[in-house]
Amino acid sequence: MMIKASLASSIVLVCRQRLAGAPTISRREFLRELREELAEAVDVMIGGAEGLSPVAPVDLAQAVIGPGMAIFSKHSAVLEADGSPMTVHSALMAINRMLIEGGDDFDSDTHFCLSWFDQMGWAAGEFGQADVLARAKGTSVERVRDAGVAEAGGGKVRLLKPAEYPVDWDPKEGNRTPVWEALHQMVRALQSQSESAAGALLAHMPERAEPIRNLAYRLYTLCERKRWTDEARGYNELITSWLGIEAASHESGHIGSQAKLDI
Repeated sequence: MMIKASLASSIVLVCRQRLAGAPTISRREFLRELREELAEAVDVMIGGAEGLSPVAPVDLAQAVIGPGMAIFSKHSAVLEADGSPMTVHSALMAINRMLIEGGDDFDSDTHFCLSWFDQMGWAAGEFGQADVLARAKGTSVERVRDAGVAEAGGGKVRLLKPAEYPVDWDPKEGNRTPVWEALHQMVRALQSQSESAAGALLAHMPERAEPIRNLAYRLYTLCERKRWTDEARGYNELITSWLGIEAASHESGHIGSQAKLDI
C-alpha cells in the first residue's frame, strides 16, 4: 500500500544562483541572522498577507525551511567553531530549533509555562526544579499559581489543562493576564462551546490577538515535535478557526478599544 503525504498549504520554492564572492560567516553570526530574519518571515506566514491565507500549522515547519535556507545559502560557507563548514543537516536543525524557541516577547509567566510545558507537559514536576526555572524566567512559582495557570502544593507543580480553567473568567478583571492564560481560556471556550464563545473572550482583549496566535503556533510545533497528538489538536483547532473567531470578536464588539466614528 502506497501512502502519500501532502501539504495543507501551497508552497513555492524559488532558487537563485549565489553571488560570486559571497562571504563566509561564523555559526554565531548565522544564528543571529536566523533570529532576526526568520522571526519576520514567520510573522508573515502565520499572519497571512493581503490576498493570502496563513500557512497551516501542520505546514509551518516545512514552510520555514525556505527563508531559513535562504540565509544559509547566501553565504559561501557557515563555519563551525572548529572551522569546518556547517552541513545542510545542521542548518536545518538550527532552523527548526529557532522555530520552536521563537523570538516572541511574551511575559515572564508565559515564558515559564512554555519551558515547563516543554519539560513536563501536563504532568506534575518537582517544586525545586520549577522554582529554579521560574527565577530564571523572572517570575516565581507563587506568581504563576496566583495567575491561575498552575497548581502548586505538596512539593509539586503542575500546569492546568484548558478544561480546568474557570468558565466565568473575565480577562479585564485582573491587571496581569499572561498570554498563556488567555490562549488556554480561548482553547477551552472553543472546545467546550463555540467560535462565538472564543470570539467573545477575544473581544475583551483585542490587543492580545497576535501574541495569542503566535503562542498557539509555538505550542503546536512543540507538541508535533514531541508527538503529543491530543495536545496539538487543541492548538491546531484554534489556529484554523482564527478567522471565524476574529469575526465573532468584532460582532461582539472590542471592549476597551476606541470606537470608530462615522462622520
